[in-house]
Amino acid sequence: MPNREMKKPHAVMVPFPSQGHINPFLKLAKILHTKGFHITFVNTEFNHMRLLKSRGSNALNGIPSFKFETIPDGLPPPSNMDATQSTPALCDSTSKHCLIPFSNLISKLNAASDSPPVSCIISDGAMAFTVKASQQFGLPIVLFWTHSACAFMTYTQCKNLMQRGLTPLKDAKYLRNGHLETIIDWIPGMKNIALRDLPGIYHTTDPNDKLLDFVVEQMEAASRASAILLPTFDALETDVLIALSTMFPKLYTIGPMELLLDHHQTSESKFESINCNLWKEESECLKWLDSQEHNSVLPDLVEGEASIVPQDFVSETKERGLMVSWCPQEQVLKHHAVAGFLTHCGWNSTLESITNGVPLLCCPFFNDQTLNCKYACDEWGFGMKMNSDDVKGDQVEKLVKELLEGQKGKQLKTTAMKWKKLAQEAANTDGSSFLNLDKMVNEVLLATNRN
Repeated sequence: MPNREMKKPHAVMVPFPSQGHINPFLKLAKILHTKGFHITFVNTEFNHMRLLKSRGSNALNGIPSFKFETIPDGLPPPSNMDATQSTPALCDSTSKHCLIPFSNLISKLNAASDSPPVSCIISDGAMAFTVKASQQFGLPIVLFWTHSACAFMTYTQCKNLMQRGLTPLKDAKYLRNGHLETIIDWIPGMKNIALRDLPGIYHTTDPNDKLLDFVVEQMEAASRASAILLPTFDALETDVLIALSTMFPKLYTIGPMELLLDHHQTSESKFESINCNLWKEESECLKWLDSQEHNSVLPDLVEGEASIVPQDFVSETKERGLMVSWCPQEQVLKHHAVAGFLTHCGWNSTLESITNGVPLLCCPFFNDQTLNCKYACDEWGFGMKMNSDDVKGDQVEKLVKELLEGQKGKQLKTTAMKWKKLAQEAANTDGSSFLNLDKMVNEVLLATNRN
């Protein structure tokens, strides 16, 4: 390999092993590659096999300076290779079993003759065992939390919520007796928040819930990281970002990732072949959308296990709708026919909606979805909430009509387009997210290279 290749900075990227975390990590990896970094992208062995199954045996060959490696997740092999792994089980297992394999991987990469030595680690905030590895090898480490700033702030308060007796809940009756309406008015930078709005981990009734202890551990590790990255932008979450900046001086907002990647890709980019979708995409939905009128379609894009729908339902609705198992969500949300998005409100989906000026019909279920829904509807003003605890057909029909045809829907669209403009400004070459990314690279990732 030419000597100039060996002098490249080498970033090892470690996402949490689920699709919603892998996607933003891959975007960041591609951006850093355009900035001259050699990239090693680390999947779990289980997800590596799933990716090969969904995308073909050559899908993870990469290119000479963008390679894929694996580490075990510590869980027993599942009986179904397409199954979605349990998040609590993954959190517990990776924190206990991944440090040694990851450290061995860094040693292997440092000894390789066809790539530069590792110069930095960019790890998921939920894979914070990597902080110990960074200390072992004397490397800067950036923790990339793939959540909103508001969600990240609530995780910093996990120990506080436990000490105040707000979580775990005493028993199941606290889910129904109004306790979840308790106002939490002391979280920095956040207002009008009830216990119900906080991420689902705080609604547990298990007195020994391992996820709460896991979050406390990850927050302790976050305090030892070289920097924190969040996929949001300053104008969207101003108050909470100001509060977080006093807790984490090296905190950088770099969202929306999709727009940043657009600004960094060139005609010579070789990224078309580098993808990490765990399910096989069915792109015929884009052709179907081409046949629909402008602003006439509500996509219902739900991650997770496949739904079983009667064949007569599919036949009866084929002229009015289309069902596919997995679609290219970003391309769908860009489409001129799409007027709204029925979503669980994962952060990736929320940001992609902002990026494309698409109003939301929110039906949150777990994790940070309840908080994202709260902000989309009450603070940012481009969403309407459904009662996800008791979904009824007439309720859905009323909300869909209001979104597509009503005055409220027009207001939501106007607000969504306002946020789209602000997101674009943040990602422009003189915008906050674009400049923050450059600062993070120069102040953190390349700092040791210059010493």
